[in-house]
Amino acid sequence: MSQQQADAVVVGSGLAGLVATYELTRAGRKVVVVDQENRNNLGGQAFWSLGGLFLVDTSEQRRLGIKDSAELALHDWMGSAGFDRDDEDFWPRQWARAYVDFASTEKRQYLHDLGLRITPVVGWAERGGGFADGHGNSVPRFHLTWGTGPEVVRVFAEPVLEAEKRGLVEFRFRHRVDELIVDDGAAVGVRGSVLAPTDLDRGVASSRDVTGDFEIRAGAVIVTTGGIGHNHDLIRQNWPTERLGSAPETMISGVPAYVDGRMLGIAEDAGASLVNRDRMWHYTEGIHNWDPIWPDHAIRIIPGPSSLWLDANGNRLAPPNFPGFDTNSTMKAILDTGYDYSWFILTQSIIEKEFALSGSEQNPDITSKDLKFAAKSRLAKGAPGPVAAFAEHGVDFVVRDNLPDLVAGMNAITRGPELDLQYLERVISARDAQIDNKFGKDAQLMAITNARQYLGDKLVRVAKPHRLLDPAHGPLIAVRLNILTRKTLGGLETNLDSQVMRPDGTAFDGLFAAGEVAGFGGGGVHGYNALEGTFLGGCIFSGRTAGRAIARD
Repeated sequence: MSQQQADAVVVGSGLAGLVATYELTRAGRKVVVVDQENRNNLGGQAFWSLGGLFLVDTSEQRRLGIKDSAELALHDWMGSAGFDRDDEDFWPRQWARAYVDFASTEKRQYLHDLGLRITPVVGWAERGGGFADGHGNSVPRFHLTWGTGPEVVRVFAEPVLEAEKRGLVEFRFRHRVDELIVDDGAAVGVRGSVLAPTDLDRGVASSRDVTGDFEIRAGAVIVTTGGIGHNHDLIRQNWPTERLGSAPETMISGVPAYVDGRMLGIAEDAGASLVNRDRMWHYTEGIHNWDPIWPDHAIRIIPGPSSLWLDANGNRLAPPNFPGFDTNSTMKAILDTGYDYSWFILTQSIIEKEFALSGSEQNPDITSKDLKFAAKSRLAKGAPGPVAAFAEHGVDFVVRDNLPDLVAGMNAITRGPELDLQYLERVISARDAQIDNKFGKDAQLMAITNARQYLGDKLVRVAKPHRLLDPAHGPLIAVRLNILTRKTLGGLETNLDSQVMRPDGTAFDGLFAAGEVAGFGGGGVHGYNALEGTFLGGCIFSGRTAGRAIARD
């Protein structure tokens, strides 16, 4: 039998794996990190993220007049999660309370001490389903990292790389785990295949050619390999048809090809409990990347609330299905039509102020931490450069000077019914007529008025209400919105030490899980809905928990 090679082996070099490794090396433990991709992919999907963090009752919020509290945040979390399963939601409920407490207390200082800084304007994501006790953030909580996803990765990667120099960390890239080694009921290591070397850039799909095999034994195993976001077959297999409708025929991928979900099945085969596998978080505002990095590369529009949202038939989506309000409700409304896409109709004034694109590479000013570049980019007339590039080159965008030409352009790229010009003109004109007064009965315009009561939205996020058909705000823009695959909300069931559970409710000795593979904690800390800014934070909290638990024990 081969000898133990480390105190822990971490499977996956994404954010959760880096955080766990950081905590272990702080305690002087030796760690082997294995990953099926090359070193260029250190940090995983987190590198590509916008870097949003869910934080509660911060100085940034207070400066903007936002009154938040741990009690309100927990109320919002529980109302959004909708936990309703006695067994599968046992640990997620406890993780939810623990995570909100972390986000309300230690989280900001923990990251600040590592060198991470956040921008001053707090975003308001997932504004809700319309009821105080239901889904959504009652107040803005989306804190944008100064440096976006790469900065979140950096503050953990740098100390881990320093630990590598000291001999505490050994990276084994292009090592794909195929099996967990279990002796006497305890996880004691991993076996797998050595993949052919590659120097491909970050995110590019790599080969799966096998050149050898390997075995690593360690005192504990931490699985941090992410979810199923690029495995469309597995997404369809687990799709919650009764809750959201039939799975979309066309899906585009918001994560690289290596996000394949393999370790979920491997851990389950070894005896781990896998729960809430039907809970997912995919976006309805996906657009095809005109300059793709990975296959079916999708970008999400993070919209302000003003675009008119139409289903494939040209009907307005019913409240609360407004841009940025209730992702799952909107998903169901779209799929209930029998089609898997929808439309935004907006103006140049709206796209300039309200369109943000998710992703570090789509926000070069914030990602580069260049204050002058950011000020010039965000305050200059016209849409930000990356948004303007999509409007010019993106296959999902139609830009025209008048409504007849716009509808003709929309019909040229439709995947379903042809849109009727006269009907759309009536729909848009009815909406526009509500602009004449400061008040009215249009629920979307009421929501826009509410949003502009918040200084951050009024200054940088929500356009002043205007008629869509007013040429002064033109040209008109239509965007075909696709289903973008992203996050797995269920996963390996874990206790509050990030230790994996068995189906009989006992802890799996030696096996831990963190990040998306664990449903970001407990096997589903978000329940059915996410409040946004909670994914990176979930990787950090669960990775920290796993690393500290192993270092302690």
